Amino acid sequence: MVQFWLPLVQSQKAIAVIRAADLETGIAMAKAVAAGGMKLIEITWNSAEPVKLLYALHAELPDCWIGAGTLLDLDQLQAAIAAGADFLFTPHTRLDLIQQAVQQQVPIIPGALTPTEILTAWQAGASCVKVFPIQAVGGADYIRHLQGPLGEIPLIPTGGVTLDNARSFIDAGAVAVGLAGQLFPQQALRNQDWDLIRERASRLMQSLGGGGVRGEG
Repeated sequence: MVQFWLPLVQSQKAIAVIRAADLETGIAMAKAVAAGGMKLIEITWNSAEPVKLLYALHAELPDCWIGAGTLLDLDQLQAAIAAGADFLFTPHTRLDLIQQAVQQQVPIIPGALTPTEILTAWQAGASCVKVFPIQAVGGADYIRHLQGPLGEIPLIPTGGVTLDNARSFIDAGAVAVGLAGQLFPQQALRNQDWDLIRERASRLMQSLGGGGVRGEG
């Protein structure tokens, strides 16, 4: 999967981040964004029953890549790998987590903010670097400013990406963006309005020009 990760994320351009209060809701959330054309789906480890959710979504959505996020320590990372996560996101840069993922040949995208953190994560073996929280440091302009010195590092901004500004991050040089609450408004979740979530996912993918079908990996 590692060798396919960068071309995959460059083609998809967006990752749906699911933080589910229960297993059934998590499955419905994932099905809704997949119906809207999103193929990269991250399950946060602080979701309810994340291991069961990973297994369920691999069975329910064979055309999607299902990863794990909000991984804070080695135990969580190893549990996610054991559950078959296709990729791994962390909110921070920890070298032992990166090294473990590299050894297991699972793409890992650690969180970083400063140029030093971004370079450290990349040199340690990160598959991409998650720039988080992007809203706190100027949004798309920050990604654009990083392109000069760090243009060879594939960046995925999260934490402040919206349906309206997502395209600006790609135009600034990001390889993809991650969205959570923007795809899953609380009222839509309360009302189980999966059509609205599907429509938001579809709108996002149309604005980014992302998409494709599952290939090797």
